[in-house]
Amino acid sequence: MSIAVEVGLLSGKTATVKTGPHEAVAALEVRAQAALHVEEGRLVDLAGGILDAHALVKDANVKNGDSLTLLHIQDVQLQSSLCCFAAIRRDGSVVTWGGVFSDIRPAQDQLKNVRAVQATGEAFAAILEDGSVVTWGVGVVGGDSRAVQDQLKNVWQIQSSLAAFAAIRDDGTVVTWGDAYFGGDSSAVQDRLKKVQQIQASGFAFAAILDDGSVVTWGRPHAGGCCKDVKDQLNHVQRIQATQHAFAAILADGSVVTWGDDAHGADSRAVQHRLKNVQQIQATQHAFAAILGDGSVVIWGSSMRCHLDVQHRLANVQQIQASEHAFAAILGDGSVVTWGNCKHGGDCSAAQYQLKNVKHIQASASAFAAILEDGTVVTWGDAASGGDSSAAQDQLKNVQRIQASKAAFAAILEDRTVVTWGDAASGGDSSAVQDQLKNVQRIPASKAAFAAVLEGGSVVTWGDASRGGDSCAVQKQLQNV
Repeated sequence: MSIAVEVGLLSGKTATVKTGPHEAVAALEVRAQAALHVEEGRLVDLAGGILDAHALVKDANVKNGDSLTLLHIQDVQLQSSLCCFAAIRRDGSVVTWGGVFSDIRPAQDQLKNVRAVQATGEAFAAILEDGSVVTWGVGVVGGDSRAVQDQLKNVWQIQSSLAAFAAIRDDGTVVTWGDAYFGGDSSAVQDRLKKVQQIQASGFAFAAILDDGSVVTWGRPHAGGCCKDVKDQLNHVQRIQATQHAFAAILADGSVVTWGDDAHGADSRAVQHRLKNVQQIQATQHAFAAILGDGSVVIWGSSMRCHLDVQHRLANVQQIQASEHAFAAILGDGSVVTWGNCKHGGDCSAAQYQLKNVKHIQASASAFAAILEDGTVVTWGDAASGGDSSAAQDQLKNVQRIQASKAAFAAILEDRTVVTWGDAASGGDSSAVQDQLKNVQRIPASKAAFAAVLEGGSVVTWGDASRGGDSCAVQKQLQNV
């Protein structure tokens, strides 16, 4: 069952957005942002309370016909690629640090009045207030946009694959650049890219949903860039999810259409008869998991045979989180069910007795960290990737939020201090900056480093220096972000 809510900006602009009671508030926020052409924002109810992005719509007490406000986030914005960070300062300028790809000197004079930044693995693209775009980084993966620069006007959103960008303009048309193998060349479908509402990316391709609910794809054909075999089925598409090489589209009637590489989730034939009344889909690199309206789960894709052992336990599922090769589901009673590659967190049996009253789960590449109702944390999976938090367990109390790099975790406590664990080189050791980690608001992560945004806008970093863990060279600039 879907419900419709009216979402408005403080400017007065409104849009009607549809959602489902078993969908996460975060998914509703994404659709509201797309409908209102806002890059980032939080949903606020009539009483002025900010909705918990991790909660389900039904648990947030959002009902059909409700009016919500999308509060556009104006504070410090941080974006990360695999090895760099980019911070938007309050004056609209940009500060970058990390690997060699972070060098913005060639674009420095143009980076003014920036309102949003997006990244591929080794390049950045900034949207300015006037809708133009400035890029930097490795040219072939999106850092060089000169070939399409005259088209990059009135841009409101940019999506990225591993090595290409796709920009949606106000008129619903799309501009692409970067490595053609990764979706940087949309010329073959350009005449069909009109009235685009949202774009999803796999690692090597893009899929655009048009205003009539149809879909246009481009990029590597076997990674989802070609949907000709299912084109006639792609009608009234509401949302699209992606693995590295495949897409799964949820239609208005709750059914699902998949395409791309069969070994990465494109082949859903064995479960197609069960894919009805789908509320949301989560993905690892190679598999999909769909939550149905009755709280049951349908799973398909690579290495998912072991899910048969837990299928009977997947009832009343509230939310699902994914590592690179495993899933973890929170049930209605607060317990957890896992499946997938055991080395990547697919087996939580050692921690099962502790996994009670779980309210949220975060994942690194190969491990999971669950926040319980009492603010404590339970971890499992690859110990080297944060699956073993025993060294920090005494400190993990009153935890509010957790962020993850590829192999480490960082938890924000109620008093706004931070506790870290996992691979030290990936940000699991914050001891060198621990005395600075106070009044922390949020902690974005690159592949192997963290950047904590403090109250007032300053930034503290740690982890692999070549991945953004050392911001000393730009620290003076980061005092006024």
